[in-house]
Amino acid sequence: MTRHYLTTTIPYVNAAPHLGFALEVVQADVLARHLRRRGHEVRLTSGTDDNSLKNVLAAEAAGVPVRELVDRNADRFAALTGPLSLSYDDFLSTSADPRHAAGVDRLWRACADSGDLYRAEYVGLYCVGCEAYLTEDELDAGGACPEHGTPPQRITERNWFFRLSRYTDALRSAILEGRLRIEPAARRNEVLGFLDGGLRDFSVSRSTDRARGWGIPVPDDPEQVIYVWWDALGNYLTSLDYGAAGGPGEAYRRWWVGADRRVHLVGKGVLRFHAVYWPAMLLSAGLPLPTDILVHDYLTVDGRKISKSAGTAVDPVATVGRYGTDAVRWWLLREVPRVGDADFTTTRLVERANEDLAGGIGNLVNRVVTMAHKYRAGRVPPAAPSHRAGPPVDGGETAELAAARAAAPGLVDAALAEGDFRRATLALWAIVTEANRAIERLRPWELARAERAGGTSTARLDAVLAALLHACRELAEELGPFLPDAAARVSAQLTPVDGVLPPARPLFPRLTAETA
Repeated sequence: MTRHYLTTTIPYVNAAPHLGFALEVVQADVLARHLRRRGHEVRLTSGTDDNSLKNVLAAEAAGVPVRELVDRNADRFAALTGPLSLSYDDFLSTSADPRHAAGVDRLWRACADSGDLYRAEYVGLYCVGCEAYLTEDELDAGGACPEHGTPPQRITERNWFFRLSRYTDALRSAILEGRLRIEPAARRNEVLGFLDGGLRDFSVSRSTDRARGWGIPVPDDPEQVIYVWWDALGNYLTSLDYGAAGGPGEAYRRWWVGADRRVHLVGKGVLRFHAVYWPAMLLSAGLPLPTDILVHDYLTVDGRKISKSAGTAVDPVATVGRYGTDAVRWWLLREVPRVGDADFTTTRLVERANEDLAGGIGNLVNRVVTMAHKYRAGRVPPAAPSHRAGPPVDGGETAELAAARAAAPGLVDAALAEGDFRRATLALWAIVTEANRAIERLRPWELARAERAGGTSTARLDAVLAALLHACRELAEELGPFLPDAAARVSAQLTPVDGVLPPARPLFPRLTAETA
């Protein structure tokens, strides 16, 4: 058994959640549930990034106090746990949780003690959308931020800087030696390329005036607040009581220092912050590095990134309300590629749910349970193996199904270790495919007719039905991390009551064009 600390990024709360963030938290939830099911210790955390100038400007535009806007939207992010069936162990709001400011203060002082913080004047370009300084060569042809499509502000300030340039070689060694694993390989190469270009020290504070007084003060310098990215990245430690009085708490020792894997799930747009800035901060503070950074690409609408600021946001709560948790989670896991953006439409969501859930998993389980009732009065044939036992002896007629069933756990393990959620769902789908092929090839209804006519023994039909029922049970078990609600329904359908399976019933609604 190993110990895994899993985190999502924490989003700005300048607006309500969108489906792009739902992708990340669903992926993290699948990984957490999967590892727990395999018997590992897991802690899954998320939260909200409250101390941002973006949030201040959004509150000003809405004509409400910053605290009111931040609390309202932070609550909306926390409330995603219900509609998306998430299994967080902790959720931290950076402006409201008392653990956070104390931990950020401790991290700042640790880096200061290493000699890595100094005062200097900055003159340059700042994108409020990215909450980051940009260089001229990072802008698009029109002089705008390529991520947000808006021109950056020109800022002149005297701020605190972090000696990022000191850690170029240490970061490169950590990545090349596998101590800091970045998946997929294309993102790893992107980070190495960034390191090869040379690292520049970066500003880690902002004037209190420009921040409108919102944020965590720099220790011993009340005229400055800590840069939002420094503040936000610290949440991976502060949620573990890193800032506890008297020294880092037990949660930090257990889940950061003592974890076998420290895994960050992040979007490609914030890779530099997580794979360069954050590890350098940890090295400066003398703290362990994350072990894994799993990077996903974007969801798009009509080819444009789903974004609050770009006006392409898709409300995950409303989408779940119309199509259900299972349909939304399944689309995010089955359709989004490991590398490359995925364009979202409700039509695609409906088609995938109807094909895979209603017409695939639901139809398979319904067929098998119906045959068990029709041919064996709803009783599981005595030839059925016990839970987790091997396949029934059937003369090899269900060998392909047994092979798909046996291979699925290992294939899922390997895919999820690389953060490839679509490949993991394919291993589950192989069970559905082989079960349906077995039904069409062996035709249990013909075996039943031959049995009644005395042309074949009951053992053959028993073995086939037992193999199909067992495959459906294992499908439900492996499906649990991906679709926990649906897996529970499938398991209930396959669990005898007083020795008899419940009558077959639809497990997934068939979505129609009218609901799309």
